[in-house]
Amino acid sequence: PVTIDVWRKLESAIERYNSTVTEEKNGFVKRLAGFFAERIYIREYPEGELGAAVVGFINRAGSGAAGLEYSMNSTLTGVNGEYTYANAAGTIIPGTQKITSEAIRGNTIRLTIDRDVQWVAQEAIRTVVKSSRALSGTVVVMNPKTGEILAHASYPSFEPGNTKGVDPYRWKNPSVQEVYEPGSTGKIITIASAIEEGKIAPETVMTIPYKLKRSNKVFHDHEPHPVQKLTLAGALAVSSNTGAIKVGEMLSNDKLHSYLKKFGIAEKPGSGLPGEETGKLLDVSDWSGTTAPTVAFGQGYSLTALQATSVFATIANDGVRVTPTVIAGISDAAGRYTPANKQKSVRVISADTAQKMRLMMESVVSASGTAPAAAIPGYRVAGKTGTAQRHNDSCGCYRGYTASFIGFAPADKPEFVVSVTIEVVEVQEKFLDIKQSGIWNLGTGETKSFLDIAIEIGQAIPSVVSHVPMPKELQASYQEYTCADLTLLNKALYESNG
Repeated sequence: PVTIDVWRKLESAIERYNSTVTEEKNGFVKRLAGFFAERIYIREYPEGELGAAVVGFINRAGSGAAGLEYSMNSTLTGVNGEYTYANAAGTIIPGTQKITSEAIRGNTIRLTIDRDVQWVAQEAIRTVVKSSRALSGTVVVMNPKTGEILAHASYPSFEPGNTKGVDPYRWKNPSVQEVYEPGSTGKIITIASAIEEGKIAPETVMTIPYKLKRSNKVFHDHEPHPVQKLTLAGALAVSSNTGAIKVGEMLSNDKLHSYLKKFGIAEKPGSGLPGEETGKLLDVSDWSGTTAPTVAFGQGYSLTALQATSVFATIANDGVRVTPTVIAGISDAAGRYTPANKQKSVRVISADTAQKMRLMMESVVSASGTAPAAAIPGYRVAGKTGTAQRHNDSCGCYRGYTASFIGFAPADKPEFVVSVTIEVVEVQEKFLDIKQSGIWNLGTGETKSFLDIAIEIGQAIPSVVSHVPMPKELQASYQEYTCADLTLLNKALYESNG
């Protein structure tokens, strides 16, 4: 703050300057009219980087400039009061002030974010991004039943109270503002749609070739293999592209497109966070001969990390999609708290189909699945890995990768959904390995897996770790599972669930 002595010195300096400059030729136009105080606003953010992309910050004028500070500015901002007074030569005459309108304090917004879970998520994604030398990464933790977002972390981040010199890119919230092609996590939509339409069952045995030609393009699996006989659950466990294409072909293009829309693709999630992107999904009339097979295994359309999390939350919530939210409620100036309205929900698939999907997704974290390290011994975890080339608008080409794992636990009665997404730039595919569901640099060997994150989050949410574990009689078959036993494993899982 400027003291009265400093203020008087400034006034004297201006007077001396004006006296001197007026003696010069045309000096009058150089005179300073005066020295006035400028009101600026500063907000304290005691949690620092924790949830910075969600909270945002205010500018020097006191208005929200990013995050919820921006989108909820009218709710947070109060109304200035007014008063009149008599003055003598610019000085207020004491006792003449009269308030004409009282100031109204702004409201306080309570978030759904859990501080402990947010801290775990923030530290986890920081570790992953740094060790893999990635562009960015996000972690979203969501309650599938209520749509409440318990954590919404991204890295790199920033200090909301100190944004000077910070690259504005860091102010963005990548989980709602950056789109990517989901890759194999998108196979969940294709398979759920086909099961819902009665076209296939988890135990259905499929013939899975290494490659398939559709229109003028040859599609293939990640690694060469002979023609395989796998159940649908097995094709999902090993993340077969050709298997997903064959499942997608059981549906018409219109039907597949309609399910993508039902799952929330190409529409804003409605979380209350600013800058939400819709992603892109071509109208069926614009599909080419390669669009349907491409879409079937998770490319050819784009979404945000929050949209992808919502897809898995729908499976976890017995097929009902609940609009995600970060707003728990609002307290007025008097402290009266009003909880937010219940989030909008819509049924996408039946509870039976959702249960089948959850059981199948448990095989992904088995010993022969693509994410064995996501398994938590003694507990039932379900999820799906995804790796997709990322489209670069500057060159109109694919450059870099988006790697992700989205899972939920406990699989039989999900309490939370965890989405981990990382954007890697200019990295050869051999340097990415998501088979352990943790994305790391093979040169350093450092990793932060879904298992690590889930366990830490489980410690922050006691109801999760206290949940009933997988039956002991199933644990042996769960650990010894191989692609050849997929039908038996699925049968055992179904029988254990009654």
